Amino acid sequence: MARVCFRRFGVWVGAAIVAVSTAHAEPQHGIAMYGEPALPPDFVHLPYANPDAPTGGRIVTGEVGGFDSLNPHIRLGSTPWQLRFLAYESLLIRSWDEPFTLYGLLAESVEVDPAGFWVEFTLNPAARFSDNSPVTMEDVIWSYETLGTEGHPRYLNAWQNVDTIEALDERRLRITIKEADREMALIMGLRPILKKAQWDGQDFQASGLDVIPIASAPYVIDDFEAGRFVSLRRNPDYWGADLPVRRGTNVIDEIRLEFFADGNAMFEAFKAGIVTTMRETNAANWAQNYQFPRVQSGEVILSEVPHQRPSGMNGLVMNTRRAAFANWRVREAMIQAFNFEYINLTLNGGVEPRITSYFSNSPLGMRDGAATGRVAEFLAPFEADLLQGALEGYALPQTDGTEANRAGIRRAMALLEEAGYRVENGVMQTPEGAPFTFDILLSQGSTEMQSIVNIYVEALARLGIVPTVTTVDSAQYRERIDNFDFDMTDITRGLSLSPGNEQRLYWGCDLAETTGSRNLMGACHPAIEAMIDQMLTSASQEDYRAAVHALDRVLMSERYVIPFWYSPISRLAHNAELKFPDYIPIYGDWIGWQPDVWWVEPQ
Repeated sequence: MARVCFRRFGVWVGAAIVAVSTAHAEPQHGIAMYGEPALPPDFVHLPYANPDAPTGGRIVTGEVGGFDSLNPHIRLGSTPWQLRFLAYESLLIRSWDEPFTLYGLLAESVEVDPAGFWVEFTLNPAARFSDNSPVTMEDVIWSYETLGTEGHPRYLNAWQNVDTIEALDERRLRITIKEADREMALIMGLRPILKKAQWDGQDFQASGLDVIPIASAPYVIDDFEAGRFVSLRRNPDYWGADLPVRRGTNVIDEIRLEFFADGNAMFEAFKAGIVTTMRETNAANWAQNYQFPRVQSGEVILSEVPHQRPSGMNGLVMNTRRAAFANWRVREAMIQAFNFEYINLTLNGGVEPRITSYFSNSPLGMRDGAATGRVAEFLAPFEADLLQGALEGYALPQTDGTEANRAGIRRAMALLEEAGYRVENGVMQTPEGAPFTFDILLSQGSTEMQSIVNIYVEALARLGIVPTVTTVDSAQYRERIDNFDFDMTDITRGLSLSPGNEQRLYWGCDLAETTGSRNLMGACHPAIEAMIDQMLTSASQEDYRAAVHALDRVLMSERYVIPFWYSPISRLAHNAELKFPDYIPIYGDWIGWQPDVWWVEPQ
């Protein structure tokens, strides 16, 4: 646990002061993972924001499932995911037109130790919560400590690397790091800041709807009904409206989140005009189902927004904690049996590219063929621990697109036999002589995922494997996922152009057995740990990219996930009065997820 120091009116409370490094550093308006921020200190607005955007109007989004909590910072409960981004602010804010660059928000400046051992933030004296009370250093330090010790596991990993957090005066905060880590300064800058007084006498870890956030963000929760909707209203007295990073953003008066039992009900609500924007992830649906009357009349616009971010991973993840998937040959057999080309043709018209790397669609994805250069050097010490494909090159199977997938089924059968499995009376038997079966856990409302799994189950039957498919509501699904109570389930991991410490959250050893962590596959591999370490300590862009390429090779060759497809564009259907700027940042699909830079054109 980090030592917490707080000084007020000249009195220190907490641990001793840490000696100040003599390394040269100066306060800046922003920081970048590598190089310098693209925008100068006197920039007026973000390049993808419209500073002349009018205020007013509303946007209504649709969500499948429900919610029983308004606290997005804890493990318990189901919370609308948007609240983390719309209802809270951090000391720094990300630019979506740079791989990983942050500019001042609650902090007016940031100062970083060149060696990566400390970071200092200077709080903006104008920062206010929505009740007009000032954001104080006490609020900031309490937020860091509480999130790091009582918050969601996603905050745990970074907090464990914090040595001390201390107030140098009423506006300056210093965080010292136990081990050199170039990314920690940026991660610390993105922690949400909460109002300490609001939580006096409250159990921070308790799920529920009793505590409505008082935060510094442009939006406040105006109304809600459990499981049905949340209405966020723009705060007309928002303190930071004229900051360069906020100019032209968050101008819509109301953001309403409507919740539906399933995707079909949500789409019907959009067709009827109840929901005003829809992000379509299925290419076939986009081509076939978006010619309803409101589109034909021009009330709804169909927009395709390109992006340059990595595909991330979307697919079916296998829980290696379970005996069924502890053997890599079994995992590879499951991949071989998955008839991607046929499923893609059936559900997407065959137009979507497959995820062949955790960083597909970007320069960070692993290269075809054998590892060379720095990638090979980084992996060499772990050769004995690496599975087939990590060094030689790993590629997913390609089928002939027919439903039978005979070649894939034959390869899957051979792999299972190598692992000691055999078929008796048409039923696949484990090496112990029991029928081989497993459970595929799904959450209610995902019709596309259900369709994928239905086709996959039919394919597995050709191997004598009959899995069960269990569909539960969103609350039960969350509880089971948090406790790793599944054999196979769907996974989505979005990745950035600047991967770093969050990789430990996804596949690091420390969180492999931590309840509520995002390491669903149970990954724990020395090469994964080493490549993440290398990413965080690389002094050059060349070494950094080589470490990411090497990490990608290990993840793919470990065969944790049966990958689906990705879209290099975002497909957005929205009411005609909803507008966004012509300039598209490199994280272009971010525009489709959050309404920060959208506005409503006056009628």
